[in-house]
Amino acid sequence: MFALTKLPDGFHDDPYPTYRALREDTPVCLQPDGSVILSRHQDLDIIYRDTTRFISDKKAVFGPKYGVDSPLFEHHTTSLVFNDPPLHSRVRKVMVGAMNPRALAQMEPGLIELVDGLLDQMQAKGTVELIEDFAGAIPIEIIGNLLGIPRSEREPLREWSLAILGALEPQLTPEQEDWGNRAVREFKAFLRDIIDDRRANPGNPETDVLTRLIQDDTEGGLTEVELYQNCIFILNAGHETTTNLIGNALDLLDRHRDKRTELLVNPDLISTAVDEFLRLESPNQFGNRLTTEEVEFHGHVIPAGTDLHLCIGAANRDPRQFDFPDDMMLDRRPNKHHAFAGGPHTCVGLTLARMEGRVAVSRFLNRFPDYQITESAQRGGRIRFRGFAYLPAQV
Repeated sequence: MFALTKLPDGFHDDPYPTYRALREDTPVCLQPDGSVILSRHQDLDIIYRDTTRFISDKKAVFGPKYGVDSPLFEHHTTSLVFNDPPLHSRVRKVMVGAMNPRALAQMEPGLIELVDGLLDQMQAKGTVELIEDFAGAIPIEIIGNLLGIPRSEREPLREWSLAILGALEPQLTPEQEDWGNRAVREFKAFLRDIIDDRRANPGNPETDVLTRLIQDDTEGGLTEVELYQNCIFILNAGHETTTNLIGNALDLLDRHRDKRTELLVNPDLISTAVDEFLRLESPNQFGNRLTTEEVEFHGHVIPAGTDLHLCIGAANRDPRQFDFPDDMMLDRRPNKHHAFAGGPHTCVGLTLARMEGRVAVSRFLNRFPDYQITESAQRGGRIRFRGFAYLPAQV
């Protein structure tokens, strides 16, 4: 029996044999705490689309985990991803409006300039660390620009993000919990002056997400807690997933040199290739929902109030949905993966993430077609998010 709190040896390096066994043999996997793992693509599709029987609100789960008076509880029960309408709808509408096609098109030249500058710096070094020097640097700048955070003040954002999102892991040490709570407190203090300044000096609401959040007057607007915590969420979510997307993509192309050559010869494949990277090595490996009534999957009755772990990493390699699911097909179509979740909670930043992945990977390959990742690469060591903590390479 697979348990999220007791992982098999080698799981972080290669979870896919475990996911295959779950998906094929135990598609409804009961956990010691009464929660349930679901791992088939069709099951996740049903759950994502049904917001009546399966809700995102996690107060009942996060209260015992963090304590209802903790900064982590306040953050994770107020952020967009763990909320249902009306708060989810209001915040999502603000964010979608700021990431419309015209706004994204205006962002692309700046993204290209940023990526090329990072490539210049790496070329001068020769030996690089692809997370710190490249994959992690890109989304911090892009999301920092969306919220108008001064560039000189962005250094602590990545560490705060790792601490806060790391607290979503199934099992926490006291040190990890303390780190997460401290990060929320420090992040809120960091945002205070920025938000006060933006109230006094609004930015362009067409492109400035923070100004849009402040000026939103739907149903009375956001409370102070909602405003602060969703600013933190936007920075964390936009950073973590895109960092992992770029790092995982470069690792995949290093392990599959024939596919790297194929992409270099056919650069127009980059858009479908990015979705294939997302499918094969999903940055977010698990999602969650809570049942509001008794439901049944594969002959198993699941009670109301059950915490569901949605195994995206397994569903994205489900042979019922994908031909040759463990193979990398750069031109795979259709590619209905769940890397961005689904239904009303489909990731609001998916178009931006795809653009960042497309620009970063294609321009990196053009500059360094013969790069090699060294043997000392280290995975991040987390269950929910799949990426690298350390990815050294020769360029």
